[in-house]
Amino acid sequence: MSTPKQLNQEQNRILSIDFFRGLVMFILVSGIATLFNGLADQGKGGSLIAILNQHSNHGAWFDIYFWDLIQPFFMFIVGVAMPFSLSKRLARGDSWKKSFYHALTRSFWLLVLGFMLGATDKTYFLTNILPQLSFVYIIAFLLIQIDVKWQLLVSFAMIIISDLLYHFWPAEGFNMPYTPDHNFGSWFDMATVGHLHPYHWVTFNAIPTCAHIIWGVIAGKMLMKDWSHKKKFLIMFIIGVLGVGIGYAMEPFIPMIERTSTSSFVIFAGGWCFVAMAFSYLLIDVMNFKKFAKFFAIVGMNPIFIYLFVMLGGRQLLTRMARPFTYRLFSWGGDILINMVTITVVAAMVWYISYFLYKRKIFIKL
Repeated sequence: MSTPKQLNQEQNRILSIDFFRGLVMFILVSGIATLFNGLADQGKGGSLIAILNQHSNHGAWFDIYFWDLIQPFFMFIVGVAMPFSLSKRLARGDSWKKSFYHALTRSFWLLVLGFMLGATDKTYFLTNILPQLSFVYIIAFLLIQIDVKWQLLVSFAMIIISDLLYHFWPAEGFNMPYTPDHNFGSWFDMATVGHLHPYHWVTFNAIPTCAHIIWGVIAGKMLMKDWSHKKKFLIMFIIGVLGVGIGYAMEPFIPMIERTSTSSFVIFAGGWCFVAMAFSYLLIDVMNFKKFAKFFAIVGMNPIFIYLFVMLGGRQLLTRMARPFTYRLFSWGGDILINMVTITVVAAMVWYISYFLYKRKIFIKL
């Protein structure tokens, strides 16, 4: 799959992947976004804080903000890392069959953990990022060694099939493609789990968002090629700009809806994935800002663990530990200052847990 020269170059390039993944994970789990929410709720910070708060939350049904790109970013960066990981396995003598078995095992545990996070006594949802990742990961793995043109064909086929189902599904009451709880994705959830998500997310959006992890695989294989830095950056950047532009151009005809992953949203978000990867590559591998990258890369080296830790109440536990100190030390500044300091301290604690594992070479993987 790759030459020895390419495998040697891999070690110099993997940091930009860990940086991108770590940055996304840190934004997701640190709680820093709640700083803007607290300030905006109290009318502090003016229009700038209001904009930052807006982009630190999912948009309404037809609105797209920065936070709506977090899941596509995560799916994409998992795909970018996959060719590197498979190359390592094949280089050390693992067969494709053994590698595929590992991928199946990983997907199984992602599904189990995602089910656990999305379940209550009476309901369960598979809209969490982990069960969706368990599905798209296997699809991407099966495609990883085929030609790019076939990978692109499959990715766009899944987007088009999804759009067609939303537009032409005949079930009465579920044939309105752009209406919450009355679309094909809602019908699919009613047919499979028997209830709808309270915020209108649908399980079926794992199908069109397969494109993000497949496009990540394509970007990863591109990074492994013996091309110049400039060529790699420009290709990723140009693809990204085209994706963003095409997504915008489609929007008047097919609205961008993240909760159902319409084709316009998938292409738009995929464009931003390429742009973000291009600038991560430029910053880390070309301009050599490796010390800056390492801060976030440390979080990116244990992404599943840190995500589960936070989702299972770890951040609330850390907040309870920090609050008595921040309250007594900063009570003179009022609740806003106390909350800001507490959130910052807890984010630092989350990072230090990742650093603790990193220093001891503990990498928890599925």
